[in-house]
Amino acid sequence: PTWVKEGSGLSLQCTFTSDLLPFQQDVLWFRDGCIQLQQSSNVDIKTFDNKSIITMMAVYKEHEGVYSARLRTRDGTEEHLAFVYLKDGSAAVPGGPASPLAVEVSDVNKDYVFLTWQPPSADGGSPVEGYYVERCDLSQGEWVRCNVDIQKICHFPVFGLKEGALYQFRVCAVNKAGVGRPSKATEPVLTADPLEHTRTMVVQVDRGRTITITKDELEGQVKAPFPPTDVRACELSDTYVVLSWTEPEPRGREPLTFYVERNQSLAGKNSWELASLDTVVNSPRYPVFDLVKDKQYCFRVRSINKYGVSDPSDPSPPISLGKPQAVPPPPHSVLAIRDTDTSVVLQWQEPKDKDNILGYYLYYSEAGKQEWKTVNNKPLTTTRFIVHGLKTWKEYVFRVKSVSRAGNSKYSDESHPILVKSAINVPSPPSGIALLLCTESEMVLGWRAPSSNGGGSVRGYYLDQKEKGMEFWREVNIKPAKEKQLRVSDLKTGHFYQFRVFAANAAGVGKPSDASEAFLCEKWTMPEPGCPYDLELREVRDDSLVLRWASPLYEGQSPVSGYMLEMSQGNQSDNWTILTAKPVSETHFKVTGLQTGHTYCFRVSAVNNAGVGRASLPSEPVTVQTQPGTKEIKIGVDDDGFIFLGYEAVEMNDDSEFIWGKNYTEPIDSQRTKAETTKNRSVLTFKDPSEEDLGLYTVEMSDSPQLSSSYEFTAEDLARLKELSWQVRNPLIALKSTWQVEVSEKGGVRLWLQTESLSNSAELRLVFNDREISTSPRRKVNFDKAKGLVEILFDQLSQEDEGSYTAQLRDGRAKNQCTLVFVDQKFREILAQADWNRRDIQRKTGPYFQEFLTWSVNKDCELIIQCKVTNTNKDTSFKWFKDGLEIKDLSYDQTTGIISLSISQVTKKEAGSYRAVVSDSRGEDVSTLELLDNEYDKLLQQLSEQCALSAGPLRIESTAEGFKIYSSLRYYISFLKTSWYFKGRNIDQETRTKPGSSMQKVWIEILNPTENDKGEYILEMFDGKETHKRLYELSTEAFAEALLEHQRLKQLAIAEKNRAKVVKGLPDVVAIMEGKSLCLTCFIDGDPAPEIFWLRNDREILDQTQFTITKESKRTSITVNKVTTEDSGKYSIFVRNQYGSETVDVTLSVYKKGDKPPANAVEMG
Repeated sequence: PTWVKEGSGLSLQCTFTSDLLPFQQDVLWFRDGCIQLQQSSNVDIKTFDNKSIITMMAVYKEHEGVYSARLRTRDGTEEHLAFVYLKDGSAAVPGGPASPLAVEVSDVNKDYVFLTWQPPSADGGSPVEGYYVERCDLSQGEWVRCNVDIQKICHFPVFGLKEGALYQFRVCAVNKAGVGRPSKATEPVLTADPLEHTRTMVVQVDRGRTITITKDELEGQVKAPFPPTDVRACELSDTYVVLSWTEPEPRGREPLTFYVERNQSLAGKNSWELASLDTVVNSPRYPVFDLVKDKQYCFRVRSINKYGVSDPSDPSPPISLGKPQAVPPPPHSVLAIRDTDTSVVLQWQEPKDKDNILGYYLYYSEAGKQEWKTVNNKPLTTTRFIVHGLKTWKEYVFRVKSVSRAGNSKYSDESHPILVKSAINVPSPPSGIALLLCTESEMVLGWRAPSSNGGGSVRGYYLDQKEKGMEFWREVNIKPAKEKQLRVSDLKTGHFYQFRVFAANAAGVGKPSDASEAFLCEKWTMPEPGCPYDLELREVRDDSLVLRWASPLYEGQSPVSGYMLEMSQGNQSDNWTILTAKPVSETHFKVTGLQTGHTYCFRVSAVNNAGVGRASLPSEPVTVQTQPGTKEIKIGVDDDGFIFLGYEAVEMNDDSEFIWGKNYTEPIDSQRTKAETTKNRSVLTFKDPSEEDLGLYTVEMSDSPQLSSSYEFTAEDLARLKELSWQVRNPLIALKSTWQVEVSEKGGVRLWLQTESLSNSAELRLVFNDREISTSPRRKVNFDKAKGLVEILFDQLSQEDEGSYTAQLRDGRAKNQCTLVFVDQKFREILAQADWNRRDIQRKTGPYFQEFLTWSVNKDCELIIQCKVTNTNKDTSFKWFKDGLEIKDLSYDQTTGIISLSISQVTKKEAGSYRAVVSDSRGEDVSTLELLDNEYDKLLQQLSEQCALSAGPLRIESTAEGFKIYSSLRYYISFLKTSWYFKGRNIDQETRTKPGSSMQKVWIEILNPTENDKGEYILEMFDGKETHKRLYELSTEAFAEALLEHQRLKQLAIAEKNRAKVVKGLPDVVAIMEGKSLCLTCFIDGDPAPEIFWLRNDREILDQTQFTITKESKRTSITVNKVTTEDSGKYSIFVRNQYGSETVDVTLSVYKKGDKPPANAVEMG
């Protein structure tokens, strides 16, 4: 079978044994045996080589059923079948019903059609309440709902359509969750007059010509229409009536429409009213929905054309709404019968009242789960069905619903649970009859077991014999032979005999094998051994298998010493290859190195001193491949601590048995092991495992030997599993957490541990310093078994509680214990923390520090000292102190409670003890910060880190002495250690380099630069923890620019150095009493020696009588003899040489005797 989802595509392929002949190219595909599938827009059929493929672009519930491919042969036809199940598409709304199906259109007229459909199998969890009908005018492409109220029955008249339009229709089911998925849309339907063809006649004339004559042309004289006739109800339901009538004869040439009238009283009363109201009725069909239940109505109809309105028709017989259609009764006697390992045959009885039943829906669930699933989505018309897709060895129950237009019935009663496994048939014929031993009057025959046991254990074999050339067979044994060999007596020496064998199981005796070859009855005397027999294959996997056989019954002149194994590839190959270089001593052998998917045959020959004997019959061909679902022996330890080997059968029958063995030949020692079988699982348990139990263990099914496995029980397994066995027999309660100690905010102490979840019978014993304790006034003990939680709670921990705590736990056989050594440093720390927390609670009754004083360094290299206060009010005061002195410059953010002090540049004076106090009438809290020693070094380190991070890229600056490579920082502190490298070499201490720093810059100066100074410079800044680097590449271009600027600055420096200048000697203002002499002296410098000029009021002094001027190389002076008030004024010295000049002014103030000199003047004389 195949499963496909509604609305998805489907592809089926049929493969033939060989390429198709020319007359076989037209492979036919059918659904449900009678519907031939043809090439269409939704169906694509391709036949080529030895294949035929049908592809359906989209499949719906209507497409569910049996698909068959039919092939013509020379003897007739061959057919292959497959059932295709349609699964429901995704629900339109959660819990919504599935889609209806089989929507059909009938009674098509110009403005009316009649729809029918079938209800869905799945209702989404709540009953289907009704349906909505939708139509789509293909010229518009939009779906429109046809009914306002839900339609409860699966048929509905659609009225008001446009004549000559193409429509499609679909239906949606409705339940309390909402509107479900729509059905498959119908094929397009053309609305037209269904009687149009009856009003046309074709007349043959000469020369093959025809003339078409219509009734309208013959009735051309008719103008006003005649009334319709035969007014009746053609469809009745409990919610509507569909009226039908016959058009008038003659009807005339003009188009007709109709009026519908109704009378609510019986005949004779003239109370007719218009039933069609404003509706234009174009067809002889009209649905009426507004009738009252249990009331009778008569209807009549008038014809209308452009010439007028006809007389009314004769009234219809009395019409009333129909009775509600009841849902059908459910089927009964649902019976499930075993079929295959994935299917069952389900049959049921129809209900007595089976009128209007369209078919049946089937449902299944695993026994005891009540998780019902739909089997089919198209109603079945039979009362028997094979349910596929079930899980082997699972128990299922089934139930059935009847389906009708009124809806689905209730569920039938559940079937009895059935275990899914194959049904029993008679076994297939045995094969490979071989002669194992022959004397003068006896033969021992052996044979291969049947390839299929029919689903039940083979209970015995029957052998027939006949002499060669005879026609009739004679029974050899009346009682079935249990083994695959039998001794036949009373034979005649020199005669040839043939044999055949039957296999029997609980279902009966199967067909006979093919007749054996004719065996001569004579005593064997050859020196070589006879053939081994009972060749069997076990543990067939992807690249290996195990070969087993029985020793020959005839040994020859000496005992058998070994066996030669041979292998051939293919089903019927004569090319035998020896598998082993030396004979095998055992009667079993594991063949490895085989190719997956390849087919092999095997045979065995016995060896003695005389040589190699006859080969056994070849084994059945075997394809080397691990079959799906193949199980292996598992080793483990059970809940009671016993080591076991377990094997689970893929399939099993009522009389199936597990056969355990050791080393393929030894039986299981019942004194050391115990085998138990539960359903399809067998367990071999070791009672007291030891090295004596080590070895290869095998298991196989009595009726399906191909279901087999082996396991090598090793010393490593024994040691590992004995350890696990001890753990199972002496289980530990698993600890999720050992003892933990917690201190609450209020100062309480909690000791706790947690295990896995424990049962209600779990026990706890708490021991403190070698004595058992429980809840007391000083402590509380809690034991939550479900959570596995043990707690000891102290409201106030004290010195008396110091010691060791041990929790001893037991839960059934499982136990564990855990000890907490709660002494010394650990105890003192918890005790101090608890005391602190209790004091902290008291502290927080008034204003308190939510965050104590801390310091940090921001990206701007500023030191920020801050704290955070809370529980303040308008009376709360804040004070900070450093080394006992109050700090005033604080910042307080009232919204956050943060008080901070920002220091933009850190120096040694910031080191010290800081103390903050917050207080009001409710209390006081204090926070301290020691910014000393290590803490101050830590501050410097972080500050250095931020300073280093703020360092900009290295740049170059030219000076008169050379180059300066520098980096700018926020600011520089000496804690930040700097080193300079050039081409990887430290250059801090070289003769031509001079490192330096300022508050915001670090540099290295390169004196008298040369071409060798080009290259990479690195500045390393170590902040105490990390090294920060900045790099600068002094390229040829950059060097040239910097060198040019250096040379310019150097020349300026030389000029400045040699320029003529006044070094010292003249004050700004001098004062002297009239009549005295004034001497002004100043020192000058310059190379070459500058020229010297003295000026008075910006004029050179040339008078040598009143003024005496002396000029030396580095000094000059001027003397004003006997000054008078007229000598007051500005005096200047002007010096110059080739590099420049300088003028220095001095103001002379002469005052009279008795007067005071100016306050800002230097008094002379």
